[in-house]
Amino acid sequence: MNDRIVIDPTICHGKPIIRGTRTPVTVILGALAGGDSFEQIEQDYGISADDIRACVAFASEEVSRQTYHPLSA
Repeated sequence: MNDRIVIDPTICHGKPIIRGTRTPVTVILGALAGGDSFEQIEQDYGISADDIRACVAFASEEVSRQTYHPLSA
């Protein structure tokens, strides 16, 4: 799925986008979080269900790399 997401500093200020578009991954994730269906997102942005899944997979990989440390009180 990673071949569907690209990061290019000359497109959208280097934010991750769907290959062949100028649609940031964050926009797709926001639409999903807002309750839009895959079908609606596909229509609105001219992308495929596999593109949407790639956005979710990308986000999952990024979050899994994060390390959280509790603040001491």
